[in-house]
Amino acid sequence: MCLTIHQQIQIQFLKVESITNSSVLQIGSSGSIQSVSNAYNTGGFTGPAEEAEPVSEAESPIIDMPIMPFTN
Repeated sequence: MCLTIHQQIQIQFLKVESITNSSVLQIGSSGSIQSVSNAYNTGGFTGPAEEAEPVSEAESPIIDMPIMPFTN
């Protein structure tokens, strides 16, 4: 079956609570959505990264985070 859809979408306000790496935000119609995953070595690294040094609680700064209520 072949469908042709002509649509005009006008969005005044769009609220998105969460987007993750595997999320799909679709507005309008789509014939098919195919997943794609690409991993590129853009830094030209040839080996694993160095081990991280442990940080004690005395060295780590305490940062106050603002409280943001999520409403529906």
